[in-house]
Amino acid sequence: MGSRARQTIREESWDSLHVRYGYSLDKYSEASNASSRDEASEGDNAEGPASPTFLTVGDVQRAIHPLQATADRVGKQVERFAESLDRLNSKKQHKVENSCSLALSLVAEYEAIASRTVDRLRKMHAPGMLKRSQRNSKRKGRSSSGRSTPISIHEDGDEIGMSNTTINDLHQWEQERQTWRLLTLMLQAEYPTKEASPSNMWYDGRLKRPDSSSPMHQYSSEHEIWQTFLAEDDSAWEKFTVLEWLKMSAESSGEEIETVIEDLELASDRGSGLNPQGWLFSRSEVKQQKIMRTGPHPLDPASPGMDTTLLNSDRTERLVTQLDPDVFSRQARSLREEDVFYERAQWRACWEMIRRGRSWESIRDWCQTRKDGWRALCIYGDVRGNEHGTWQSRVLWRRICGKAAKLGGIDEYERAVYGVLGGDPLSVEKVARGWDDFLFAYYNSHLLRSFDSFLAQRVPATDGLTWPLVPSASNGRQEMSSTHIVDKMLKLESFETEANNPLKLLQASLISKRFETFIQEQGQKWAQLANMEESSKIMDKPEPRSTEPIFVADITLESYDLLRILTHMIFIFQDLDPDVYQSYAVENIVVAYVDYLGKAGKQQLLPLYASRLSSARAIQCMARQLPFITDSRERKTTVQLMKQYNMNVKAILDLQLVLIILDMQGPEAENSSNYPRPVITAAHEKGPNFMRPIKRGFIGRSVRGDEQDVINAFEWYLLLDGLWQETMRSGTILYQYLLQSGRLAAARQLSKTVTFSMISLAKTEKLLGRSIDLANSQHTSEDEFNDENVLQRSTRSRSIQIRQRRSSSSRRQHQAERDVLLGYGGTFLDLENLMVALDALEHWKDVEVQGVSLADPRHAKSWKTEIHRAHDAVVSSMQPLLYDWLQYPKDDAEAKTINDIKVAYLPEIILAYNTVLHYGGYCISRDNLLQCLELAATVAAESSDLAKIFVQAGRMSQLVNSMAIVSKSILGAEKAGGQPARKEKRSSGASMDIWSVKVSTE
Repeated sequence: MGSRARQTIREESWDSLHVRYGYSLDKYSEASNASSRDEASEGDNAEGPASPTFLTVGDVQRAIHPLQATADRVGKQVERFAESLDRLNSKKQHKVENSCSLALSLVAEYEAIASRTVDRLRKMHAPGMLKRSQRNSKRKGRSSSGRSTPISIHEDGDEIGMSNTTINDLHQWEQERQTWRLLTLMLQAEYPTKEASPSNMWYDGRLKRPDSSSPMHQYSSEHEIWQTFLAEDDSAWEKFTVLEWLKMSAESSGEEIETVIEDLELASDRGSGLNPQGWLFSRSEVKQQKIMRTGPHPLDPASPGMDTTLLNSDRTERLVTQLDPDVFSRQARSLREEDVFYERAQWRACWEMIRRGRSWESIRDWCQTRKDGWRALCIYGDVRGNEHGTWQSRVLWRRICGKAAKLGGIDEYERAVYGVLGGDPLSVEKVARGWDDFLFAYYNSHLLRSFDSFLAQRVPATDGLTWPLVPSASNGRQEMSSTHIVDKMLKLESFETEANNPLKLLQASLISKRFETFIQEQGQKWAQLANMEESSKIMDKPEPRSTEPIFVADITLESYDLLRILTHMIFIFQDLDPDVYQSYAVENIVVAYVDYLGKAGKQQLLPLYASRLSSARAIQCMARQLPFITDSRERKTTVQLMKQYNMNVKAILDLQLVLIILDMQGPEAENSSNYPRPVITAAHEKGPNFMRPIKRGFIGRSVRGDEQDVINAFEWYLLLDGLWQETMRSGTILYQYLLQSGRLAAARQLSKTVTFSMISLAKTEKLLGRSIDLANSQHTSEDEFNDENVLQRSTRSRSIQIRQRRSSSSRRQHQAERDVLLGYGGTFLDLENLMVALDALEHWKDVEVQGVSLADPRHAKSWKTEIHRAHDAVVSSMQPLLYDWLQYPKDDAEAKTINDIKVAYLPEIILAYNTVLHYGGYCISRDNLLQCLELAATVAAESSDLAKIFVQAGRMSQLVNSMAIVSKSILGAEKAGGQPARKEKRSSGASMDIWSVKVSTE
């Protein structure tokens, strides 16, 4: 079933509730501010005190342990994220900073949380990381071709067993830290600050864009031109920002360089250290040949016998005859195997340092300690690390590096180094071990290509230079945008695993400025997963897509960390641009995170996050979460927090009740207004001439989980001051639904859990000035509202008269206020009285059955006491139902509902009451038989509608028959010579004496 069809069903269900109970739900679409004003006007401004396919509170609590374990593992991080968000909300309210500054500070806090978590996990999993590093080093290093096999950075780690985390958790947090750092840099690029420093781009932890205040001229250095290029070209600055982020990510999450090249150094058969002595084994071979040939000149590769005497250890390849760095390219000869591994290790180290953004000075120092300073000179041509060269010389240097990347070098890592310097992506791509390396290769290439284009436009070519100056980076291809680069990567099979990684796709969306598209697609995916097996309560199933999604992330309903990240990113972008990220699909992410927090026991965080949703969605979201909060203190705290975040508490409570009722009905509920007749009595087995007995257990004892949920939902109204009319109306709706659906056990539970007296005592202090039980107000003495000082005796009669007049006026005012409250709550109180009477009748039957089975006379006395109490409880509970019960509907719709309830329940209850009285006439007192006749008079009274109700129900004949049985019982009792227990007249003046007339037989 599609979401539109299901929405139609929901609207029809809400409309049906309105028709049945006179209750409108249109108010849930109002704005929060307007709703808050309405709520305040009602006095709510103080701190307050069965469908098996749907989960109940009990079901969720039974399944909470896996989620609780997850919450315990990342609980501190969840709470810290919430604390940071709460501080941001406070700053926004007080307008401490502008939106951009607030957003950047919040992202910085999130990054700091992730960084601290990474540091702790690294210490915790250091042994496991070392073991994995050694395993990966062996796999990557011992390749005779020098090629590195691309691998995914997400491998299944062994469970370390410390705080329930694994090495994979460490990798996950490292990626999260990188993601927050990327967001910071992208926001800085999008919303630049004025603190730029051309000489130092990194300032106070931020990447500052240089300005273009320095004019260019023919003597400008290439570094100065580079600064101007970054200052003027927005696209170039974004690419530069991404490259800097890729370097930082590699530096912070990568292994130590010594660890990376350790295996290669061991294979070079000279150990590791700072004095590797260069090409040790090849140099030894060359020296040996010089000694044998006794010539002062360098060895000539064309010398006779050189191809057969100067060979490697396997005698399969010719060795070089000279030892300069370019010799193996120039002579097309090789080195000894040990020296090949050594050369590979050194170039890989250089590649790793460039990839991690190390400065040229640090690379130079590293090379010089190994007596390989010439390698550092090769890198010195990079414009990003050289402030002194002319632009002409650096352009030529990039051209040479581009050639070397394609044609020269003994190892692919050497060609990759030249590829970075010359802007050749293909040579760098060959050593890419993952998504980030590939991204680095193409962003670096296109950034240098853009710079060459900038030079061509702003600086004329001289000295015979022609454009493009970097042919290796061009190859006839047009410059690619960030979107094109990301789209290309998404299609590569070699990165299929990472292309489905949610965090990698999130990073790709930030880089390509398509976060809104990404979050929309993930919101739809989450809704689809939530509705996979059954209809979700918190989000609708999305309509089928007409196009394929761009970002196909591998997510599940248990991707809780991703939910946390996406939720907080949504809030950041919403603060920067309130007009976007408000769609239903985007809000699915926030709703899913709120649902996770609720299931993980973080109830106090729910209002903070739900308040960031749109008004209607926030109300619906919280309405779905409140039933799972059962602790009274947590409920009070939740209400206070909802008020603090300006949420419409009344609307949330109302919708909570309605949604639970709709869930109980199920999607295929019939729109029926009929109230089923309770089966309290049944025909006597001996025929119609005997009183109808009461069935035992006619209410039932079992209260289902969803029924308890709806009762819990109504308990929330006790926490709100004021709102008397709304509380009574909601309670009335709940009673009507439970009675209409035949859920008598749940209705009885409601009458005991949330009584009219409880509501009255909780709310009248705010409304009337003191807590009063309005249910018993008609029995309250006149002195209830008088002050003790007024009642004190005084020797001054004038003072007494004045105080009495004031007291009388106060009593009249209070009585009028109580009458108004009783008018709003009369229907609720009457329905509660109905359940009290039904409960008394069922209890009476339980006691009556016990008397039948009593065989021991010693227990008969105690039983008679119990049956007397049960009898009195029935008589007392029936009085409200016999006089003015449900007599004051507020409109025609409620009048029809009230009449339906009367027709369904009153005849059966009165017949059962007559059975109780009749039974009491035998085992308690014959006066109870007189009460049966008074009951008949009450039904037939002109001022009562009970007779009309019996006629409508078609049960008048049963009432007449039961009264005839009572009359026969009275006559039978007199014929047997029995006497009533007391010779007292009833309050109406009636007595049993009329039945004592003796008829003469003469």
